[in-house]
Amino acid sequence: MTSHPGAGHPYIEREGSLDRVQEEFRPVVEALHARVAAVFGEDRLHSAYLYGSVPRGTARPGRSDLDVLLALRAEPTEADRTDARHIGDALDAEFGQIDGVGTLIFSEAVLLSELERYDMGWFVACLCTPLLGPDLAERLPRYRPDTLLARETNGDLIDALPRWRRLIAETDTDDERRRLSRVFARRLVRTGLTLVMPRWGRFTSELTESAEVFARYYPDRGEEMRKVAHVAGNPTADPAVLQSYANDLGPWLASEYVAVHGRKNPRPY
Repeated sequence: MTSHPGAGHPYIEREGSLDRVQEEFRPVVEALHARVAAVFGEDRLHSAYLYGSVPRGTARPGRSDLDVLLALRAEPTEADRTDARHIGDALDAEFGQIDGVGTLIFSEAVLLSELERYDMGWFVACLCTPLLGPDLAERLPRYRPDTLLARETNGDLIDALPRWRRLIAETDTDDERRRLSRVFARRLVRTGLTLVMPRWGRFTSELTESAEVFARYYPDRGEEMRKVAHVAGNPTADPAVLQSYANDLGPWLASEYVAVHGRKNPRPY
């Protein structure tokens, strides 16, 4: 995922491409393209992107979700979110290749803002694959795996933990516990990777590799993170696993993160 400019950290290169989409997922991507264009139109939509395993070419039929980012010309409304949800629900019902559709919606202005330059801006430029409309990455800088990027991407895990505990307490079905275990596990592995990213000097989105990289620098927690990476791809309904994420590994990782990189700048939204 990186190229070497000659000195210091390498730049992080965009990881996905439409050319990498596996044959099984091409009909899903084509349907998404058509429906987003038809529903949102040029008046509302600036651009649309894929991210995650589908544009990386590593998706598993029947197991992977379809991840989408919509950049709107204005601030998203409830109607925008409803339209996006309806598109996702229809695709999920029609195509057995995917296990759900996750859609992020932001305005063009927010994605290009100074506050988001090293979070959502980096996300668009490095982790998102253009699907429709002009590419916002052309208006963003190149990024290195340094401590500024680490802080602004995952320096807010400490703020997420109270919400995790509340969600665990409110959850009463195995399906919902499995969903939470996947969401929490992904966040923990990615936070673990960006914690050590400046020392490693690179970035990866692959969760198994991320856990192995983390383990090089924190061997006492390495096996634990490997198990978390496994849960990210194979969710569990075990309440004890969720509790360990929210009350043991999560707090330790959040504290270490703030100590090493500092706390992420707060957002007003």
